[in-house]
Amino acid sequence: MNKLSLPSSSKLLNQDFVFGVATSSFQIEGAADSRLESIWDTFCATPGKISDGSNGLVACEHIKFWQEDVELIESLGVDAYRFSISWPRVVKKDGTLNEKGMQFYIDLVDELLKRNIKPFVTLYHWDLPQHLEEQGGWLNRETAFHFEHYVNLVSKALGDRVYAYATLNEPFCSAYLGYESGEHAPGKTGQGNGRKSAHHLLLAHGLGMRALRRNCPDTLAGIVLNFTPCYPETQADMEATKLADEYVNQWYMRPVMEGLYPDVIDLIDPQNRPDIFPGDMDLISQRLDFLGVNFYTRLKYRSDGKGWYEELQPKGVPITDMGWEIYPKALSELLISLHQRYTLPPIYITENGAAMQDEIKQDKVNDQDRIDYFQSHLNAVDYASEQGVDIAGYFAWSLMDNFEWAEGYEKRFGIVYVDYLTQSRTIKNSGLAYKQLITSR
Repeated sequence: MNKLSLPSSSKLLNQDFVFGVATSSFQIEGAADSRLESIWDTFCATPGKISDGSNGLVACEHIKFWQEDVELIESLGVDAYRFSISWPRVVKKDGTLNEKGMQFYIDLVDELLKRNIKPFVTLYHWDLPQHLEEQGGWLNRETAFHFEHYVNLVSKALGDRVYAYATLNEPFCSAYLGYESGEHAPGKTGQGNGRKSAHHLLLAHGLGMRALRRNCPDTLAGIVLNFTPCYPETQADMEATKLADEYVNQWYMRPVMEGLYPDVIDLIDPQNRPDIFPGDMDLISQRLDFLGVNFYTRLKYRSDGKGWYEELQPKGVPITDMGWEIYPKALSELLISLHQRYTLPPIYITENGAAMQDEIKQDKVNDQDRIDYFQSHLNAVDYASEQGVDIAGYFAWSLMDNFEWAEGYEKRFGIVYVDYLTQSRTIKNSGLAYKQLITSR
């Protein structure tokens, strides 16, 4: 088995650098009968939406096996565990706290702390309660205030025992995939829906930050954004690629950092522009203690000849099982470009990893391709750190194989293999290599 390694001078090998693993509630928890329905339950029940026809009702049964899973996390030697709270599990339909649901997370945080593992809590990882969707979901401005109420309840219950809170995970995916392209729950389409939901999600972030500052002033608070760096097919496609970057990446980054939407907003049909109320942008652009960066791949673009852009599919290049190009240089270039463009807080790489075609043989998973992926991307993080980017931690996605949204259970991202019939967990060679790197410091 090849090891993961970094130069002895690397800042990533400092004891204060945080290495972790990450999951999300809907993808692993199961125990759907003990929570309210979410938009993903409804989406999964809609024929043709999930590639293997599956759902998250059982998933990895983490609610049942959480103590064994915490032992597994500890065995990997990581410093931190990033997980999300299930909004439908902890808040009842009438808005009051579901104390039994909340107790699960209290116990989980307590157990992590007992084992000296830092809890990184994501407050929204896409599982909006279905009853709020029926009132308009993220198209309804009021949902942002429901989110603030939910954050208030959770942050009062967990308090400063949590090391870091992230308000949202990847609002691009919630807004664009959920409300504009329809590939994710709730499956709505249209640019107007996408832009309106994006603004309400960012407003929710701002309102959530307000609740966190009030209840947990000494705990880190931030947001997790996904970035897919944009590259032109040819020099002639530079302008189209800039539009793509503004629409896909800067639409979320610039409001959070500078309180402004990018210039591409002026190219959008006026009826598709979001309604921005006085004070919204100030709320959205509150000071962050950290920025979470999720990175998997890059995309190439060309002009569509009509003043907009076209996305190109990768051809003749190394790809993961998701069909995503493996191009680690884009990660270092992204981090350096963000550092040059914005005044950044410390960055955590909150997700990075790859789906590969894993096979378990004699209780072993020889996923050398994933080890290679991690090695090249850790090198990219290390290089960006050398160039002056303040990077405080790195989280492998994911702790274990799980429900991969519209792909169901067909794609495996875990460094731990899950047999969904028996719920047995097997650490893959990538997990062993990750452990070796962390514990060698």
